[in-house]
Amino acid sequence: MPQNNIFAEKDLSLFGQGEHTHIYKLLGAHMTEADGISGCRFAVWVPSAKSVRVTGQFDGWSGDKHYMEPVGSSGIWQCFVPDAAEGMLYKYVIETDEDEIIYKADPYAFSAEKRPETASRIVNIDYEWSDENWLASRREVSHFEKPLNIYEMHLGSWKQHSAGGGDPDFYTYAELAEVLPAYVKDMGYTHVEFMPVMEHPFDGSWGYQVTGYYAPTSRYGTPAQFKHLIDELHKEGIGVILDWVPGHFCRDTHGLSGFNGHMLYEIDDHREWGTYKFDLGRAEVQSFLVSNLIYWLEEYHVDGIRVDGVTSMLYLNFATSDESKKKYNHLGGEEDLAAKAFIQKCNAAVGRLHPDVFMAAEESTAWPMVTYPPEEGGLGFHYKWNMGWMNDTLKYCKTDFPYRKGCHDLLTFSMMYAFDENFILPLSHDEVVHGKLSLMGRMPGDQWRQFAGVRLLLLYQMCHSGGKLSFMGTEIAPFIEWREYEELEWFLLKYPNHDAHKTYVKALNHMYLQTPSLWQESYSKEGHQWIDADNNEQSILLFMRKGHSSAAEGDAIVLLNFRPDVYEKYKIGVPNPGVYKEVFNSDAFEYGGSGKINPELLKTKKGKFHGYDQYIEVTVPPIGGMVITQVRDEK
Repeated sequence: MPQNNIFAEKDLSLFGQGEHTHIYKLLGAHMTEADGISGCRFAVWVPSAKSVRVTGQFDGWSGDKHYMEPVGSSGIWQCFVPDAAEGMLYKYVIETDEDEIIYKADPYAFSAEKRPETASRIVNIDYEWSDENWLASRREVSHFEKPLNIYEMHLGSWKQHSAGGGDPDFYTYAELAEVLPAYVKDMGYTHVEFMPVMEHPFDGSWGYQVTGYYAPTSRYGTPAQFKHLIDELHKEGIGVILDWVPGHFCRDTHGLSGFNGHMLYEIDDHREWGTYKFDLGRAEVQSFLVSNLIYWLEEYHVDGIRVDGVTSMLYLNFATSDESKKKYNHLGGEEDLAAKAFIQKCNAAVGRLHPDVFMAAEESTAWPMVTYPPEEGGLGFHYKWNMGWMNDTLKYCKTDFPYRKGCHDLLTFSMMYAFDENFILPLSHDEVVHGKLSLMGRMPGDQWRQFAGVRLLLLYQMCHSGGKLSFMGTEIAPFIEWREYEELEWFLLKYPNHDAHKTYVKALNHMYLQTPSLWQESYSKEGHQWIDADNNEQSILLFMRKGHSSAAEGDAIVLLNFRPDVYEKYKIGVPNPGVYKEVFNSDAFEYGGSGKINPELLKTKKGKFHGYDQYIEVTVPPIGGMVITQVRDEK
């Protein structure tokens, strides 16, 4: 039987140094020919094992026919199986150095058996893409120069077929490809962000406890179908972001845990989530993860990666309160220096190989320079989720109206640090689960005020500096929290208030796209200017957003009123005389509002307001806001 070694010394060296960026092309299961015989070549990293076999449907799961050969002292084992064909299931049979026999799924498998089964599947992941135009445009214009409005999704609960109990009847990747791209485009989002699609055994983990890092989950179909979904999104001009979880993995025995009978991929317990932390200081684990990152970018044409749980990676004592259990680095600090170096390596690899792709960090502390280049001492991300803005804003929105004037700084504080990093403003899935309430449930007052409050929150998010992210369902204003086991409450759109809210979100998204001053300078202090930050008595924010153009007509004036009061003839100081126009108002009738809008052109009047020599007068809507632009200079 052919057993020729396919591993070049360079590959083994790079893998052993943690520098291999494409090791998935050698490890795992690959259909090929050897000595003119068709079959599958298997390769797996299991150092210290006494023996390794591969078994599956090709040998009737006998487990004793296909012994693998070690590749020098690399810890890699390989063999060629002539009877193995595409679509067949398999596992590795590992004899540990303590004579234990364990069965493991392939860490590098491109596909996995549908849960609750646990085998790996042989697949060819070749695909004929048709997104050349999208990729060309991605290379030509930086993501920093484009609007960024992300629709975060959990694929299993966006929509489902009618289920008769038992397993949820998910939409497949292929079915999603028929409806999702057009929906996202019509609603005015620029990107979708998929919560982890990597194979995972437990639905309730939402994909954040992974067993198959190279396998899109078989819950929804095949790798080819997932590629087709991404292809169709790209055709509609929609970017695709994947959540990626390099900080920890689940304990399921068929997965990475105790892979050779000992800690191999793992280094310690992850106390917060009952999982294992990756050994990010181990070279072969680095090659596994960095290659995995590049795999999704190259094999699936992904446009961005959001790295989950970065905070838990960076701190040795994350979620550890017991002083006796705390760990410290060789400098005496609590920073995990190996994790920091690993993160920098990941981001540097992406920057080197795919400079048109972006990396975003879920990092919730004051760790410095998250979005600065590694060569400058930064972590190398392009974006960071602004958890401070999210927490302060939702705390403010939950405050009843009479008390809001006492916590006005919750709205304004974010501008003190808004440009320290390149921020994305997240209203994510994490904010509408585990008893935190839905966005609607957070809002004080009767139902009208709740709808108005959510509209105003979303307008504030859209006009604040930074990228935007909203969780699926935000557009239909559900009263209950998200439930991963059932589809969104689409039936709510039968009710006028919810249907009007969806109309509002669509109009808001498109207004954002059509107003360059809201996104051209989103990550620069030149893009924001306060007009009045201190009106806590009326709970009003008043500021300008500026784009690249030096012409005043390109600027947007934003007024946000967080109280249920209406103010007639409210004076706004403006920098230039001329004629202004309200281009958006969250209180319009068609959005479910009270109709306190400003349909007429707004001509400036002479007089000192907000430090300017002229002002306009507007009607300020209750629990609402407006966007105003200058339409022409005074003649």
